[in-house]
Amino acid sequence: MISVVIPTLNSAAALKGSLAALIPATMQGLIARVVIADGGSEDETELIADSTGAEFVRARRGRGYQLAAGAEALKNRQQAEDWLLFLHADTVLQKGWEQEAASFVAQAHDDTAAYFSFRFDENVWQAKIVETGVFCRCALLKLPYGDQALLISRKFYDGLGGYAGLPLFEDVDIIARIKREGKLTRLRSVATTSAARYKQNGYFPRVLKNFGCLVSYYRGVAPEKILEKYQ
Repeated sequence: MISVVIPTLNSAAALKGSLAALIPATMQGLIARVVIADGGSEDETELIADSTGAEFVRARRGRGYQLAAGAEALKNRQQAEDWLLFLHADTVLQKGWEQEAASFVAQAHDDTAAYFSFRFDENVWQAKIVETGVFCRCALLKLPYGDQALLISRKFYDGLGGYAGLPLFEDVDIIARIKREGKLTRLRSVATTSAARYKQNGYFPRVLKNFGCLVSYYRGVAPEKILEKYQ
């Protein structure tokens, strides 16, 4: 059984698509619960969560805090053999993803986690170049970001200590611990992510900004300070 945690912040427009992609897996009994971990939305995010039967929990703003809060809300209702799927609100999983995920879960060891292949929701040449860069980063460095989702067993997640209370780079932090303690697998199924931030800033300026923020993180700059540049 898989429980899904989705962090949100004024995500009503995107949330419908990400939730719709979970319906087949829910109908098949693969997904047990969906938790929306909200950081203080002022739009219809909570209404959408309620209308779809998802659980709604309020958390401190910041993806790391919200992801941790969502997982914590599920803790007493999950078995050690259950799995968690952490999914961004603006990410839509490919049709049929549940078949590959079910196969992975059935064969995986406790110390194995998985992420999805990456694609933008815009079909332009700039997007294709960035997608190729993401593929190379994952192939060479085994460094997927949170918009590629994360499928991990409850037992492994708890053993790692879960998501850290970080406002930024919570995905880089937990991936480092996963690689240190276990194995990370790429699924062929695609996670299609919104390109809105890239279109707003320009694809290549956005890539450079992200890279600069990542370098600052590895140099030990506090994520709270990096967040000011990232947004």
